[in-house]
Amino acid sequence: MNKLSKLIVILLMSTICFGQKKANFEPTFTKSKETTHNIPKGQEYTFGYLEVLENRNDPNSQTIQIPVYIFKSRNARPKTDPIIYTVGGPGSTTMPSAQYMNYYKYLDDRDFILLEQRGNFYAKPHLDCPEWSKALSTSNLPDFDSKKSDSLFAAAAQSCRERLVNKGIDLEGYTTNEIAADINDLVNVLNIKEYNLLTISYSTKIAQVLLRDYPERIRSVVMDSPLPLEVNYDEESVKNLLESVDKLLSDCEAHKECIGAFPNIKKRFFDYLTEKTKDPLEVTIENPQSGQVETFYLTGADLITVFTSASTGDVVHIPLEINKLFNNDMTSVKERLSYVFREPGNGAGVGMRLSVWCAEENPFSSKETIDAETTKYPQVEGLSPSVFANEICKIWSVKKVSEIENKAVSSAIPVLLISGEYDNETPVKWAESMKDNLTNSYHLIFRGWKHTPTTNWGNQCAMQAANDFFNNPNTKPNPDCIAQIESPEFKTE
Repeated sequence: MNKLSKLIVILLMSTICFGQKKANFEPTFTKSKETTHNIPKGQEYTFGYLEVLENRNDPNSQTIQIPVYIFKSRNARPKTDPIIYTVGGPGSTTMPSAQYMNYYKYLDDRDFILLEQRGNFYAKPHLDCPEWSKALSTSNLPDFDSKKSDSLFAAAAQSCRERLVNKGIDLEGYTTNEIAADINDLVNVLNIKEYNLLTISYSTKIAQVLLRDYPERIRSVVMDSPLPLEVNYDEESVKNLLESVDKLLSDCEAHKECIGAFPNIKKRFFDYLTEKTKDPLEVTIENPQSGQVETFYLTGADLITVFTSASTGDVVHIPLEINKLFNNDMTSVKERLSYVFREPGNGAGVGMRLSVWCAEENPFSSKETIDAETTKYPQVEGLSPSVFANEICKIWSVKKVSEIENKAVSSAIPVLLISGEYDNETPVKWAESMKDNLTNSYHLIFRGWKHTPTTNWGNQCAMQAANDFFNNPNTKPNPDCIAQIESPEFKTE
């Protein structure tokens, strides 16, 4: 048994508090000697579990446990307002960040608190869906009949739901509102007088709910790659993707070296995607498990991963990778396809993601708009903008949240909005749209970067900007490193 497997067993065996029902319940924080990860030597910290109600709307709700790290500042005289950090998803775990505290600038000035979102990997319970991961793996195999896709995922969702419910898990308890209430409970239990929030991607929705419902102790907020409450993600994700690709390739064409190496690349790429959507690209690859040669037929929706699979560090290579497609160089394509033959994942956090999405995003999206968007763009025809199909959310069967959860939040608390210029998941325009309602906000756009700039370990400028903002939230941060970030110099060979 490997280390991770042992850890999972330990966590499963230690869930004795999950399932308790308590009258007049008060949240608690209990320290634990068993941590989720190894912490860098010399870093002082406290680890423990926040115990809260699973569903605050149910008087008979059982309790759940949420892991929390409290990292002590490297400063001998730290500021008294800590930062609370939780990551995106929904369904992503925050806890692995604990291993890298040496690299977080925030600890130079104040304590830094990591909070796992309820239902994620290290929480008790964990809403995993290995059934979904297995279905996803099966659907990606070259011999899979796409006509069976709907029934495959419907069966996976049904099986996962039944298993979690049979464990006594209340799927209605896993919403952004409940996570925001968890953070508020943590602040109260730890007797924190004032604090700052660092949120990325999905967790920026948590920040917005906190600003609206629990603003009293919030000093400042950083929203990296914000997802506004009022945006219907499922209605426009494909449009946002194509706009981001268009932006990057337009920038390539604005550079003498790039346009010289790849003339008319934007039109050629979009035409290429359209052509392959009509007449799929045939790619053969050896199955590393069986040794058999497998044949894939790739459409535009598959081939646009040349952009979506690229990180910020890979941006400068995207035009070159597109040019490889034009020249029938399948090296990179085959490398990505090789991942298809890996063993299915454990479905970590998928159940939590389903509960959040099916209660908060799916009910506010127009099925007609989604259907139209799926067929609207010839370059990627068939690529649905929705994270989960409407039928899947019907199976998951959680209640729609209140209408207010689809309304913009107004606040005068200092907020720093951070965007990556080429971010298709939470585009720049979304952050711009929030500024009118966040009247004491600033917006930084990182040229040539993609999603979640504060997690760009190759260049910690966005993290520096966030830390500068926490130190002085009434001034737009402008660290020297920002001026050093120029438009990308695209590689041509």
